[in-house]
Amino acid sequence: MANGTRLSENSSGLLEIDGDRKPALMMLEDGTSFTGKAFGAVTTTVGELVFNTSLAGYQEILTDPSYAGQVVTLTYPEIGNYGTNDHDLESRSIFARGLVVRHLARKYSNHRATGSLDSFLEKFNIPGISDVDTRAITRKLRDQGAMRCAISTEDDVLTEAGRKRLTEAVLTAPQMTGLDLTDEVSTKEIYTVGTGHNKVAVFDFGIKQNILRELIARDITATVYPARTKAADILATSPDGIFLSNGPGDPAACEDIIKEMTALIAARIPIFGICLGHQLLSIALGGSTYKLKFGHRGGNQPVKDLTTGKIEVTCQNHGFAVDDKTLPAHLELTHINLNDNSVEGFRHKELPIFAVQYHPEAHPGPHDSNYLFDRFLALIESHHKVSK
Repeated sequence: MANGTRLSENSSGLLEIDGDRKPALMMLEDGTSFTGKAFGAVTTTVGELVFNTSLAGYQEILTDPSYAGQVVTLTYPEIGNYGTNDHDLESRSIFARGLVVRHLARKYSNHRATGSLDSFLEKFNIPGISDVDTRAITRKLRDQGAMRCAISTEDDVLTEAGRKRLTEAVLTAPQMTGLDLTDEVSTKEIYTVGTGHNKVAVFDFGIKQNILRELIARDITATVYPARTKAADILATSPDGIFLSNGPGDPAACEDIIKEMTALIAARIPIFGICLGHQLLSIALGGSTYKLKFGHRGGNQPVKDLTTGKIEVTCQNHGFAVDDKTLPAHLELTHINLNDNSVEGFRHKELPIFAVQYHPEAHPGPHDSNYLFDRFLALIESHHKVSK
């Protein structure tokens, strides 16, 4: 175990984290600091500090590639109580840069658990800080917006030199605006999953595994491509549909990817985009995006479907949004966020194209929006009939 702690089994058969943990320090770019207890890896990290309001699913959150470049604060106070396992990974690694929690559970117990959250972070060299006021951190981010931070669990964190080192680290960290992180999270090799009748080309901008599970459950064979695959190479395979995945960073910084999307749009093939894919598609179709003050992250975000009037409780993770004032006339606004009326979805009035900002695949989160994958399949099958 990291930080001089050890695991032992108590009389109830529960694994318990023993020993005193070392101090940790988090420094914000405005000079505010939070002192807590270290867990995970002994290291220093920097990133954009954000918060997530989900009540569970910390392992899925950490391994969601959309969190690349970010340090996540979990607003739910008790974290780590059900441990970690090899089945709840949404990608090949932890992509969040760090984790901030109120209380790290001393015991974890679950029939699926194979290890602690502490050891899980240590495995991927990610630091965590606990025993800090996550309510105060969340209120600060709500008032002032997402900001850069640095976390250190190294021995010198509480010394004058350690604080100076951390201050310099946070002030020299890159801003999220203008940052393209797709190469950090995307697959390097083309691969295929599923054996369905319909062939879908999937652009991996940081795809979650549950997206692929939802696709292949609908008679789809999904071939996953690196983020910067050329449109001509995709079209040469004659796909029945194209899926644009979630991912991290500023969509406006992905200019070369957006250029390739214009060629895909011109091919008039069914396209479904979510999260970053939704944002990139909106830009390729003539719209623009902007950075939200503190973003939408959690499993309880209310969204209204303007085409049906129904309300969905959704899973979300994004710091940028599509500007509704820039949507061209050929796009129809289909979904809005009921907290701030921001754009949550659109569809093309003539072409077989639609996209949503939130995560219909959930993990973690509610399953209210699973129907969107059915809609994509229906669009593909409808396009087959028209093509014939």
